[in-house]
Amino acid sequence: MRITRGLHRVWAYVRSAPGTYVWLGILFVTTVAVHHMSPEFEQEFLRQRSTNIHELSNNPVRVLFASAMWMDGGRWLPYAVLYTVFHAQAERWLGTARWLMVCVAAHVLATLISEGALLEAIRRGVAPQSAVNTLDIGVSYALAGVVGVLVYRIAVPWRYPYLVVVLAVYGVPLATGRTFTDLGHFTSVVIGLACYPLVRGCGKAWNPKETVAALRG
Repeated sequence: MRITRGLHRVWAYVRSAPGTYVWLGILFVTTVAVHHMSPEFEQEFLRQRSTNIHELSNNPVRVLFASAMWMDGGRWLPYAVLYTVFHAQAERWLGTARWLMVCVAAHVLATLISEGALLEAIRRGVAPQSAVNTLDIGVSYALAGVVGVLVYRIAVPWRYPYLVVVLAVYGVPLATGRTFTDLGHFTSVVIGLACYPLVRGCGKAWNPKETVAALRG
C-alpha cells in the first residue's frame, strides 16, 4: 500500500513537469545509443551534432537543437538528479512555456556568445585553428540558465546566499580556467537572472523558514 502510494506521488510529480521528464527520457535513449557506438564513431557522430564554429556556420538551427539532445560522456544518472532538483522545480513554478523560454534563451545565447569568443580567440592566434571543430554538445547551458532564474523562486533574505553560491560555482571556473565553456556557463546564469520578467505572476516565493516550521508541526 505504501509502495503504491509512493509510486502515485512519483508519477504525480513527473506529470507536474512534463517538459523536464520528456527531455530527460530523450537523453536516456540517446545516452544508451552512445554507449553502443565505437569511440571513433561516437566522436565523429557527436561532432556533427555539436555547436562548434564549423557546424554553426553551416547548420545553425539543426545543431542548436540536436546538441541539446545528446550528452558527451554518457553520464545520465547525475543529470536525472539535476533535472529533478532544478528543471522540474522551475517548470512547476514557471509553467512549461516560460520554463522552456528560459532554457532556449540560455542554450542558444550562451552558445553563440561563447563560440563567438572562441572565434575571436582563433582570429587573434590565441586558440588554434582546429578549435573550429571543438566538440561542444550537451545540456549544461540550459541547466545553468534555470539555476540562475531559480534565484527568484527563493524568498529574501534566503535568496542572497543561494545567489552567492551560484555565482561562485560558475564564476570561479571562469576566473581560473577561462575556457569558452566556462564563459558559456557563466553567461547562461546571467541570462537566467535576466529572465526576471518571466517570473512575475508565478506565485509567492518559497520561504525555507516556513517549510521548516510546517515540518515541525
